[in-house]
Amino acid sequence: MKKLVLAYSGGLDTSYCVKHLSKSGFDVHAVSVNTGGFSKEDTQLLHEKALQMGASTYTSIEAIENYYQQIVKYLIFGNVLRNNTYPLSVSAERIIQAVEIIQYAKKINASYIAHGSTGAGNDQVRFDLIFQVLAPSPAQRLNLFNLHIRES
Repeated sequence: MKKLVLAYSGGLDTSYCVKHLSKSGFDVHAVSVNTGGFSKEDTQLLHEKALQMGASTYTSIEAIENYYQQIVKYLIFGNVLRNNTYPLSVSAERIIQAVEIIQYAKKINASYIAHGSTGAGNDQVRFDLIFQVLAPSPAQRLNLFNLHIRES
């Protein structure tokens, strides 16, 4: 079975991806990266849902300190705002999430990494660019919600 790490939010798109990928012969390892938005109860619900949808495992990576040290403090120091109004914290958060997903995939010797971002926002671009730079094997794509699967 092909071992795959999926960036998992627990939303409709990534839950569908777990179901579809597991039925398509992938050994799906769902991973959420907590940058400060999940409580222990949230993480437990994500764990239960991922397994219910067909994931082999679920892991929550605590990345609050990394997110602050590598991203947030520089946004604060630089007073970086979008349209001089909104902090760029959410878009910058995807960097840490993608890096943590890649590191986890390497740790468990997964052959593939994936995300279920649909392209409705820029998250798809953020994940794709980071995956291409830090896990540059040729991409294998499924025509499902623009789901991208990448060999790690």
